[in-house]
Amino acid sequence: MAKATARHILVETEQQCNDLKDQIQNGSDFAELAREHSKCPSGAQGGDLGEFGPGMMVKEFDEVVFSAPTNEVQGPVKTQFGYHLLEVTSRTD
Repeated sequence: MAKATARHILVETEQQCNDLKDQIQNGSDFAELAREHSKCPSGAQGGDLGEFGPGMMVKEFDEVVFSAPTNEVQGPVKTQFGYHLLEVTSRTD
């Protein structure tokens, strides 16, 4: 069964998400921004979600995590929780 590890930053607005993505693309540290801005408890660990399989996260999240290239920031991804920036750090199929 497929497994992935990922980290994310959860914010309330698409604009916030895009602003953070720009900062990351301009050299800011993903984990640092997660600690400062993420509304998810995982923010304290730099957004690290650990390892999980398909179906363990919300559908919109799963679709990105199990299809996007690794080590590239994806998003904004809208879910019922808000807007996410996602980075798949590893995946096994």
